[in-house]
Amino acid sequence: MSSFEDFKISKQLGYAIEDLGFEKPTPIQEKAFPVVMSGKDVIGIAQTGTGKTFAYMLPILQQLKFSKQVNPRVLVMVPTRELVVQVVEEIQKFSKYLNVRVEGVFGGTNINRQKEALAQGTDIVVATPGRLYDLVISRAVSLKSVKKLVIDEVDVMLDLGFRFQLNNIFELLPERRQNIMFSATMTEDIEMLILDFFRGTEKVSVAVSGTPLENIEQVCYEVPNFYTKINLLEHILKDKENYKKVLVFVSNKKSADLLFSQLSENFEDEVCVIHSNKTQNYRLRSIEQFEEGVHRILVTTDVMSRGLDLTKISHVFNFDTPSFPENYMHRIGRTGRAEEKGSSILFYTEKEAAAKEAIEQLMNMEIPQQEFPETVEIATKLTAEEQPRILEPDNPHKRIDADAPGPSFHEKKEKNKKTNQGGSYRREIAKKYKKPKTRGDKNYNKRNKRKKR
Repeated sequence: MSSFEDFKISKQLGYAIEDLGFEKPTPIQEKAFPVVMSGKDVIGIAQTGTGKTFAYMLPILQQLKFSKQVNPRVLVMVPTRELVVQVVEEIQKFSKYLNVRVEGVFGGTNINRQKEALAQGTDIVVATPGRLYDLVISRAVSLKSVKKLVIDEVDVMLDLGFRFQLNNIFELLPERRQNIMFSATMTEDIEMLILDFFRGTEKVSVAVSGTPLENIEQVCYEVPNFYTKINLLEHILKDKENYKKVLVFVSNKKSADLLFSQLSENFEDEVCVIHSNKTQNYRLRSIEQFEEGVHRILVTTDVMSRGLDLTKISHVFNFDTPSFPENYMHRIGRTGRAEEKGSSILFYTEKEAAAKEAIEQLMNMEIPQQEFPETVEIATKLTAEEQPRILEPDNPHKRIDADAPGPSFHEKKEKNKKTNQGGSYRREIAKKYKKPKTRGDKNYNKRNKRKKR
């Protein structure tokens, strides 16, 4: 299709699209629009940065009629808090000239404020599964009127362990509804989810995960250790003209904090960090300052790679080589968005070489190798994980089974074997007379009278 006019959308949506400056639909938008409009269950497979949010929201907003009802008619579930905020903002942009009420709910903030907002009534709820389930259980929101269910980033949702919450929410939704799922990868877990809960799902696929994005230049460096990676990163980031807006991915929160503290020494006012241990306000403020150009460098973890929709990122650094090749694609998908040119730099150690090869195998291409700069110092300092483990021969860390001590068990003493059997008097009488004598035993009294006669 040549333009959005071919979708035959309402004038109000057309005005919003003009304001946003969109001229042509992306391939996923072009393919998904008629299928979502048909009312069928849809699973959309497309890489990040291809306009997935607009792909499912455009047909939904086209069909959403004005209503004053309190309960939501559209439910959008996403894996991270940041994604909730961004999807709500996107929907508000698309529905600028429509009378549509949108509410975002997520954990880490006051649930009572969200309850008050939902009580006012809403048409679309964007939520993380955990907080949504809490609100439903507390009867702050009812899902009985939901006609369309959207699950964005399904693969991440399942990776983060939200399957249990999703199952519970499916039980609370009306059976007659349209299910719309979008993901960057098609995994076995997603297929199992489809088989368990959905019927007649139509697949809309644009770019298979692993297809290298042509507008992203990729290079890699072999680096001996963590602190040498820091030295190399600092060396590269000194070029402020080319490295204007940089996203640095690390594998875990501990590494993110360590890298942030090291970079802060040379780039104090230019670097910020976000991961799941940071407060919600801190995370949102860091993203906002990075987007506005207050900070030039943002250090983050893999969990955030799918919850960020940032514009004009010049370079993505893979400080640690991701264990799962698909995560590499999600990381570099943060740059080169909206058909702009992007760059990706991968650092890998000898231990991470196998993970790098798995990435290259997935993409069916080799990442060009760069020579390590001579001016960069090779660090001798090692992290706790990198330090060699010294096993003392006379004090081994692992015992063989023959040397293993036995279980710590011994027979109880006689006094400790006793159990509480009630009062002792009745029990002693029972032993002495075999049958307890009671006043209420009439037969016993009669027998005694006969004997006396």
